[in-house]
Amino acid sequence: MAGLNLVLVTGRSLSQGEGLDIGKTTKDYFEGVAIIELDGEDLEALGVVEGGKVKVETEYGSIVVRAIKSRRKHKGIAFMPMGPWASLVIDPNTYGSGMPTLKGIKARILPTDEKIPGIKEILERIYNIRVKEIPKETLSEGESVSTASRVIDNVACSFCGCLCDDLEVEVRNNRVVKVRKACSLGSSKLLHSRENRILNPYVRENGVLVRVDLRSAVKKAAEILANAKYPLLYGWSNTSVEAIRVGVELAEYIGGVFDNTSVICHGPTIQAVQEAGFVTSTLGKVKNYADLIIYWGCNPLNAHPRHLARYSAFAKGIYAKSRRDRKIVVIDVRETDTAKVADLFIKVKPNSDYELATALRMAIRGYDIESGKVAGVNVEKIRELAEMMVSAKFGVIFYGLGLTMTQGKGRNIEELIRLAQDLNEWTKFVAIPMRGHYNVVGANQVSTWTTGYAFSVDFRRGYPRYNPGVTSATDLLNNGDVDAALIVASDPVAHMPAKAVENLVKIPVVTLDPKWSLTAVASTVVIPVAMTGVEVGGTAYRMDKVPIRLKKLVEPPPGILSDEDVLRMILEEVKKLR
Repeated sequence: MAGLNLVLVTGRSLSQGEGLDIGKTTKDYFEGVAIIELDGEDLEALGVVEGGKVKVETEYGSIVVRAIKSRRKHKGIAFMPMGPWASLVIDPNTYGSGMPTLKGIKARILPTDEKIPGIKEILERIYNIRVKEIPKETLSEGESVSTASRVIDNVACSFCGCLCDDLEVEVRNNRVVKVRKACSLGSSKLLHSRENRILNPYVRENGVLVRVDLRSAVKKAAEILANAKYPLLYGWSNTSVEAIRVGVELAEYIGGVFDNTSVICHGPTIQAVQEAGFVTSTLGKVKNYADLIIYWGCNPLNAHPRHLARYSAFAKGIYAKSRRDRKIVVIDVRETDTAKVADLFIKVKPNSDYELATALRMAIRGYDIESGKVAGVNVEKIRELAEMMVSAKFGVIFYGLGLTMTQGKGRNIEELIRLAQDLNEWTKFVAIPMRGHYNVVGANQVSTWTTGYAFSVDFRRGYPRYNPGVTSATDLLNNGDVDAALIVASDPVAHMPAKAVENLVKIPVVTLDPKWSLTAVASTVVIPVAMTGVEVGGTAYRMDKVPIRLKKLVEPPPGILSDEDVLRMILEEVKKLR
């Protein structure tokens, strides 16, 4: 059978982000995530019509998905949205970083007549999770006696790390009915906040989730954690700072590992900062001063849709007043939507970002580059970018998962930081990571305040230890080292490598989540919680480490408590058992 050898990259997309809040068991999510985007020439070479089925094979697994013709040209590069299908073919090895390799993977793409597996089939056939039926629970329409509308101003969006805090939200009858100023991702989260909800606690009995009362679920969760020899407490990026603090206390008390979703996004950034330091600023300073903005290994128009409008290209700053006052550069392995609005697009060879950053440092310092190309980029283009950098009044490099998830990981970021440091001998330059979940920075901040380490904190010996590649959630699960897990505000079954998931579903898992996720479906104990930033307030940290206050917009469903309250209940119950 004819096939193509391509380089696979995974990442976020608008349809994937919107589908998260509609529900991962829905048709919308399936159609937006069980796909692979191919360049038009590659699709034609395969002899597959758009929408046809292909098998994606890598060294680590295979999966059948639907082939889509990409809107952009990226011959030789295949793109899959992050999710349960992509997780089956990514590289689980972290190479000592804690970060699996989700980009730059060698893959073979083949036409096929095989069926595309749905969520239920993936859980049952691949992970051996018995799925009788996800409980269908519906919020009633008559929760509030008032039918009058009210508009809440200056609402912070609890979707991505931009934490846009200028939204206008209209609420009627205790539900969000209209959202203004938000992107499609933020609007989807608010408008679909009532859908796919968990409204009752559940405990698994004889392989089936059985409804119980909150006290019984909390007691069962406490028993699992208290009796575990080496539990993992993971997630934390989609909840409040206040809840995270209680999570750290619980992890310390039971001698477990406290880790957050940095291990599958910007953990390598944290390691790089520990080696090279930080050259940074607030997003407000970028908006007002930056005349050169570089997006390296990220696609904000899909992952952070309002970033360009609020903080960079199209923002109305004090000194950089409009798009005319700025130059935009995009560096990526493929042409993205963001690349189309750039003044300069540089296509870098997969797994070669370190070499490009090094070449830029050489060009800035006036060293000769003997090769005609570096990282697939002509030296003339490298010199052109170097000249733009040293000529800028204020420059910023926004970098994303294209550097942290590929070969080099933290070393890529180190070289990028050193590039920014070099540029500060000529002008003002900063480097800022594009953080994904709305409070993943808060998870790092709280962990650092309380333990001294931003992620992968091990309390097994009674004091905090830090050793990514050993004490990181991905490595612990890959190796089958932990014997229980508490998952808060995350869905590792959907997004971690298959090897890690296979071991996770073998141990008792307690999940706190407002909505049904793949992890909740596979859990031993499921406890519903209120949605932070919608049904309960709290504090979150923007990607530039600026704290933002989240507002309560509506009342949570009857009997549903916040993450913080449920975690305190579990902690108190654990203390009774020890």
